[in-house]
Amino acid sequence: MDVVARVKAHPQLGETVFGTDLQFIPGGKGSNQAIAASRLTDGVLLAGMLGVDAFGDTLMTFLQGENLDLRHVGRVDTAPTGTALIAVSDASENTIIVVPGSNAHLQPADVSKIPIDPDDVVVSVFEIPQETIRALFARAHDVGAKTVLNPAPANPFIPSLLALTDYLIVNETELAFFADGASVTDNLADIKVNARNLRSSESQTIIVTLGDKGAVGFEGDAMIHVAGHTVNAVDTTGAGDCFVGALSVALSEGRNLKAALEFANSAAALSVQKLGASTSMPYRID
Repeated sequence: MDVVARVKAHPQLGETVFGTDLQFIPGGKGSNQAIAASRLTDGVLLAGMLGVDAFGDTLMTFLQGENLDLRHVGRVDTAPTGTALIAVSDASENTIIVVPGSNAHLQPADVSKIPIDPDDVVVSVFEIPQETIRALFARAHDVGAKTVLNPAPANPFIPSLLALTDYLIVNETELAFFADGASVTDNLADIKVNARNLRSSESQTIIVTLGDKGAVGFEGDAMIHVAGHTVNAVDTTGAGDCFVGALSVALSEGRNLKAALEFANSAAALSVQKLGASTSMPYRID
């Protein structure tokens, strides 16, 4: 659950500021990305863990209203439902504190029976245990499915997880973290060096989101940059999740990397024009 406070400006350390609004908005990176994908295509399955509490009840009801297969969303009574405390400034910039709660209880056994077909795209984030992701990605590789990892919130990779990732999606801050403490930058030459150093194999694709400057993908020897769209941003919360969900849909449809980046970039640009994360994900109208 995203607990979102609107503020004029973010508080400094030790400072208390007044908020102008408070909202409880269904969130979580996994569910945000699943909803983004499910509003763009059919056949999206979400695996996760909710607490046995009011937030868990609210989120389950919300998810049941989306175009999702929820057979692998469980409940635990030993931890609260995952919660994010989000402050959004008048400049539409956000700071976020994530308390994983029930997400930390999603174990490899919980994903061992999820059906995976060769043409599937399997997506995960770091709000669940990496051991669980590794087990799921290993099963995906066994059948030839594509794997997409958005390693956020950023933490060091456990052994072999990066090698099981076909598409790694990070923002500038996350790229700097994984590039052994490199400086955060939007300079494409520096991003190229950091992405190349991070890549575990020549076949792995690294994608770096650049906010309003678009996104850049590194596939083989090619660097593909798509520019951002000029929009009236209301709230950037969930924009990265929208990008991941939309890009995964584009990959599932067989689009090449440039077309997939353009599709995801456009979806994310639409999402920032509304308040909230999951609630701002755009629908596809054919």
